[in-house]
Amino acid sequence: MGSKKTNRSEQTTEQAAHDHGCACGSAEHLSPDQPPEALPDEELLYDLADLFKVFGDTTRIKILYALMGTERCVADIAELIGATQSAVSHQLRTLKQARLVKFQRDGKNVIYSLSDDHVYTMLAQGLTHICE
Repeated sequence: MGSKKTNRSEQTTEQAAHDHGCACGSAEHLSPDQPPEALPDEELLYDLADLFKVFGDTTRIKILYALMGTERCVADIAELIGATQSAVSHQLRTLKQARLVKFQRDGKNVIYSLSDDHVYTMLAQGLTHICE
């Protein structure tokens, strides 16, 4: 079975998990009460580190929180977080590349939302962690 070689940054997290031996494509089988039997492949760990790097910018975090539970256009996000539309657009590009946000066109407008429930969960769990 041949597969096309892709750039690591272009590869989806699910693809990376599959390619690196995570049969289910998620970490649902992990438990804090039972350590994993083996570390994931090095490449998967790099991909995970790259994902967490995206969370290292407060403007991107603000954008993600602005999109929790709702869809918004760039102008609305910019107004809500107190940034320029140009700055928001730039950060949205990074968030799209990391597959944390998705978009749809509505006429001339582009409407953004969180990619899936995993993104919401990461944000909610992160906030819970720092507030404990």
